[in-house]
Amino acid sequence: MILNWPLTIGVLAGAAVGLGLFLLVREALPATPALGPALRRLHQPPGLSRPARTAGRDLDWLSGLSRWLRPPHRQLALLGQTPEQYTLSLVLSGLIGLATPAVSTAILFLAGIRPPIVLPTVGALGFALVCVLLAHRSVLVKAERARREFSQAVCAYLDLVALQLSAAHGPVQALERAAEVCDGWVFERIREALRMAQLQMHSPWDELRDLAEKIGIPELGDVGAIMQSSGTEGAQVHDSLRGRADSLRDQIRTDNLARAEAVTSRLDVPGALLVFVLVGFVLYPFVARI
Repeated sequence: MILNWPLTIGVLAGAAVGLGLFLLVREALPATPALGPALRRLHQPPGLSRPARTAGRDLDWLSGLSRWLRPPHRQLALLGQTPEQYTLSLVLSGLIGLATPAVSTAILFLAGIRPPIVLPTVGALGFALVCVLLAHRSVLVKAERARREFSQAVCAYLDLVALQLSAAHGPVQALERAAEVCDGWVFERIREALRMAQLQMHSPWDELRDLAEKIGIPELGDVGAIMQSSGTEGAQVHDSLRGRADSLRDQIRTDNLARAEAVTSRLDVPGALLVFVLVGFVLYPFVARI
């Protein structure tokens, strides 16, 4: 039996690419939330600081590894991910980085090319490190983008709460009705926090401040602080909400301008290089004739 080497190499390469695409799609799709752990979080007995783990001891190594890696907890909480999911993404990225040079070396070996053993070993380690760093950087970039989007949504939420207070609604009702107006994942997080406060019979402003501290969005904590003065002291906070919304809007505008200026300054270097290239093309005929 004669083995068709080009067909075998094509099948192995296609299988490797298909496996990589499957892992990427599997990580990108949102996971279905488990109902049991969510109900246990809502009805925690007194004195229990964290929900009981339901996965047994199968993922204990992920928890230990995540504590050793020191994941960015606020960024993960903002993205709705757990430290275990972050650790698993780093592990999968490292494994993909280790496997890619090995598969490439195997394909070259089947094709009759025998590279030195040091090359795939060093390449696998280096590529694995690069993949892990890229996965970590991806989390930070997504968290920064989500933080900007959250701040913009909080700015709109401040205006909506002020409008609800102008319509003679109470502080708690104003927070809840303002959160029901808009869609999107930011308002979904706010509605979830208000729903949690209602189920656990907590103050909604305390729940908003806890959420702001958890995800690192101080603007949301300002909403809770302003509404607390309205709910406990009966203060008129309409002007305070409007003023905080205007200041936050100015801050967002300033940040956008600073980011645009930074991007523009980075474009100066390619522009200068392009000028030098054009000058070289113009001067080359005269220099060549000398």
